[in-house]
Amino acid sequence: MKQLVNIFWFRRDLRLEDNAGLYNALKSGLPVLPVFIFDLNILDKLQDRDDARLTFIHKSLTELNTQVQKFGSSIYVQTGEPEQAWLEILQEFNVKNVFTNNDYEPYARERDYSLKKLFDGREIGFHQYKDHVIFDTNEVVKDDEKPYTVFTPYKRKWLSKLNNFQLKPYPTDKYLSNFYKNSLTALPSIKDLGFEESSQSFPDKEFENVIENYYNTRDIPSINGTSRISMHLRFGTVSIRSLAKKAIKAVEKTWLSELIWRDFYSMILWHFPNTVNQSFKPQYDHIQWQNNEEEFKAWCEGKTGYPIVDAGMRELNETGFMHNRVRMITASFLCKHLLVDWRWGEAYFARKLLDYDQASNVGGWQWAASSGNDAVPYFRIFNPEIQTKKFDPEFKYIKKWIAEIDDPFKYPQPIVDHKLARERVLSAYKQALSQK
Repeated sequence: MKQLVNIFWFRRDLRLEDNAGLYNALKSGLPVLPVFIFDLNILDKLQDRDDARLTFIHKSLTELNTQVQKFGSSIYVQTGEPEQAWLEILQEFNVKNVFTNNDYEPYARERDYSLKKLFDGREIGFHQYKDHVIFDTNEVVKDDEKPYTVFTPYKRKWLSKLNNFQLKPYPTDKYLSNFYKNSLTALPSIKDLGFEESSQSFPDKEFENVIENYYNTRDIPSINGTSRISMHLRFGTVSIRSLAKKAIKAVEKTWLSELIWRDFYSMILWHFPNTVNQSFKPQYDHIQWQNNEEEFKAWCEGKTGYPIVDAGMRELNETGFMHNRVRMITASFLCKHLLVDWRWGEAYFARKLLDYDQASNVGGWQWAASSGNDAVPYFRIFNPEIQTKKFDPEFKYIKKWIAEIDDPFKYPQPIVDHKLARERVLSAYKQALSQK
């Protein structure tokens, strides 16, 4: 008879250290088989054959597998739709329990709900743990148990509930010898998955030098004043608890607020999953968007004639990263200057951003479009020229990304007049909000 094992399913938590689900699996009393599934429901939607995020996942998995091999084990990798992949895993191994960490996105919730039924039918335990956030979906709520929809009171409650218990690391290192001993076949290559390896470079995990001065540097796109840690948070190659501990130690707490925003948007997406494709404020779905495809293309390519917008889009297209201040400027420009549906922009960022996180991206886009909870008022319209004077007055950032900025024959004229665009969007929003 096959040896009885428990399984730990790696997902958005590609690390051994301080991993909640892995810790509980390794302490469970049975050998633990580590598993990863390349989900075709996700891969089949990727538009770029050299999507850099897949290269990052593959690279992280390879490093993880090397670590696991030191304990006489290896990661069992499957490719396919999750239910089919699990049927094959359960056919090959005698499984008692499956351990994993929570994923809060709507697709992940549907997937896990279906798999729980599969496991229940076979009397296999399915255990999920909080690891991706500091506070889970219902841990920071109003006194009446309803979710917060405004950030400031949420932040106050979040800080009041925080204690050393929430930040205590899971000592997985004490139990790593409990991995199931095996010598399974090597990971599939990126080509085996039907993709090409990306030449994109990835941010490292060193960021402490920016935390103390973050509140002074975070809005200046020409300098290295942000942590660039978001990609590692997205795929769980670092622990959110370790980052929060470092943020709390800092004298100035602006960077900690960024982590709280991350929890906030994750909570919002859990309680309001319809916000992925519907406005949080329903009346904003009455907006009559222009959705001019040529103008949207110009925005995507960084050819709008507004330098701060174009620099941001070119940075995104070339590096998979965009500075946070510039994300707000480019998003506002698309929604309010071009009157293009925020969902178009959200989808483009989803395609290009290395650190794409659905909760934060949807939250950020709905904030810019004024349709989200606790969003910028609809009549607040970023003026790209004023934003440039404030945050890139010497054009350092702009000149880095727009080589032809000083050549009037090569750099395009503005595709829309700021004053006219402002009048148009105010009229469109007022009309939408006047509808019952």
